[in-house]
Amino acid sequence: MIDPTALDDHAFAVWAAERAGTVLLDVRSRAGDDGLEGKALKDAGDAAAQAELDRILTKHRPTDAVLSEEAADDKSRLTARRVWIIDPLDGTREFSEPPRDDWAVHVALWEDGDLVAGAVAQPALGETFSTGRPSVVPPRTSERPRIAVSRSRPPAFVEALAAEMDAELVPMGSAGVKVMSVVRNLADAYVHAGGQYQWDNAAPVAVARAAGLHCSRVDGSPLVYNEDDTSLPDLIVCRPELAEAIIDFVRRHGTE
Repeated sequence: MIDPTALDDHAFAVWAAERAGTVLLDVRSRAGDDGLEGKALKDAGDAAAQAELDRILTKHRPTDAVLSEEAADDKSRLTARRVWIIDPLDGTREFSEPPRDDWAVHVALWEDGDLVAGAVAQPALGETFSTGRPSVVPPRTSERPRIAVSRSRPPAFVEALAAEMDAELVPMGSAGVKVMSVVRNLADAYVHAGGQYQWDNAAPVAVARAAGLHCSRVDGSPLVYNEDDTSLPDLIVCRPELAEAIIDFVRRHGTE
């Protein structure tokens, strides 16, 4: 049996993300019997994973603040030293479309001004990526750069960026999955503008940083967390050697 109180923050993030992932797999496996599909399945997944993470954090990290997509924003976090930034289910659309596996659970810890630990679980793959055991990103295996994009609404500026860099666009689901695709050498960059929140990318960025990838806003400025405004609308996660070209393109052409 795991004693959560004995885990360091890296291991605790993994444990919490995987616990929520187990709950989500159970919700999905019972969806047919429970008559859940579409929005009802999305809502059931969000609620179940939020309840599990809330229970875990309340019991095992009671003095820490929490910022979650699925809970009211308690502004006391702004004066807290430690804040868990969580997305109980990132990629609800993909979760509601079995057997898709491109959805995730995000658990990150912000402490004294920066992200210090994080885990991204992809339960349908049976894999969790974390800061405790950073991934080693292998040398690029593709001749052309690969850029992860939304499968339903790829930004027009990313299509123009791909044309300039002679890059291939790789469509996939949730933000966390796109960032992990760079960690996993399934893509070489993820470039996004047009709307995200801190919980969408905190844990993925923590994991990507630990793996040695470049992480920034699209203009090259730092990603800052535990801000009053929860919006964090754009980011770049990429192999370090691609960062300069991507940032230069955005500075010249913008993101419209």
